[in-house]
Amino acid sequence: MNPAQTQRAPEFRSGAPSMIRLEKLGMVFQPGTPDENIALKDISLKINAGDFITVIGSNGAGKTTLLNAIGGTVIPTSGWVLIRDVSPEGVVYAERDITREAEYKRAAYIGRIFQNPLLGTAGKMSLEDNMMICHKKGYKGLRISLNKNMRELFREHLRELDMGLENRLKDNVELFSGGQRQALTLLMTVMSKPNLLLLDEHTAALDPRNAEMVMNLTRRFAAEYRLTVMMITHNMAHALEFGNRLLMMDGGEIILDITAEEKVKLSTRDIVQRFKDIKKQELASDEILLS
Repeated sequence: MNPAQTQRAPEFRSGAPSMIRLEKLGMVFQPGTPDENIALKDISLKINAGDFITVIGSNGAGKTTLLNAIGGTVIPTSGWVLIRDVSPEGVVYAERDITREAEYKRAAYIGRIFQNPLLGTAGKMSLEDNMMICHKKGYKGLRISLNKNMRELFREHLRELDMGLENRLKDNVELFSGGQRQALTLLMTVMSKPNLLLLDEHTAALDPRNAEMVMNLTRRFAAEYRLTVMMITHNMAHALEFGNRLLMMDGGEIILDITAEEKVKLSTRDIVQRFKDIKKQELASDEILLS
């Protein structure tokens, strides 16, 4: 039985305020069958407001399952997911248990961008309608109409992408390229002011030029909007270059949690050597060595 159903989550006792805390989080798929898969093993992790965490690991390491548990796509078999809201002004609120909260409710404060650039926008709708849906997020009970002032606000935001999309508000989004749609998804997600932004290999399906463009936007928006970000990547160069923390996962566990001070001194080979030292084996895949 899931402890989250029968027990209170452990009290938070650390000094620094966390935005997300995972406590003994476990996820088992098809338990008790020959196909049982332990995807997460008692993960405890503290994500502070303003963290930009890159997550690496071979296929099957548990990276996406971890994001799914945080975002509410799956309910963990054991453990807790807790959030402590932090306002833009830095006001820290009481921690609350969201372990079993529905995904659509978490979407109000947790943004997520997937690998497929088509998933973040409605292709059959116009650009301005897509942005209007995004803008309405968080305005419960208020009626907001699409008017001249709203369109100018959207144009102002779109100019940040430097793609000329501010002149295409009436165009259906399906007419845009994959790179344009992923950049647009990133912008719209940022506009909704999420407490936490989850990026699940959000540049993996893009060509190198568009991938670089989206990564540069990611870095810029994270700084300008003071976002808290958790980003899965198979690109070791990105993992080392971006963010203030690096997590390596293997077999459903976090085996490395490297701070910014450590990270700037490390190379790809250093990370691989640390894996070997901890696991006493070679990496199962060389995908994370790509740069």
